[in-house]
Amino acid sequence: QVQLIESGGGLVQVGGSLRLSCAASGRTWNSIVMGWFRQAPGKEREFVAATSWQGASTYYADSVKGRFTISRESSKNTVALQMNSLKPEDTAVYYCIGRSRRPANTAGYYALDEYEYTGQGTQVTVSS
Repeated sequence: QVQLIESGGGLVQVGGSLRLSCAASGRTWNSIVMGWFRQAPGKEREFVAATSWQGASTYYADSVKGRFTISRESSKNTVALQMNSLKPEDTAVYYCIGRSRRPANTAGYYALDEYEYTGQGTQVTVSS
């Protein structure tokens, strides 16, 4: 099993920045892919970003591309999400996720149902 623990959420004004971190423990070698999704009240889960084991490949939702950056330190079993130019629509609970199998294709990185591990979530609120 893999345990994922997020930190770094909070309240920020429009245009501000936040950095989320996720620490993996347990059988961390099972987290071949790690990423983030978010869920706002009354809305479906939304893929945000993902990265491969060494961080060489990254994937982003169109809604955050150019504003968010995912990074990974495999030696430390951590993944971070740097969020800049935040908007009110970024308000949500952000969850760290991991999966043990490399996706067969690019679409697999965006397939939230294929991620086996999920953290407890951290709230991000962007005030206008």
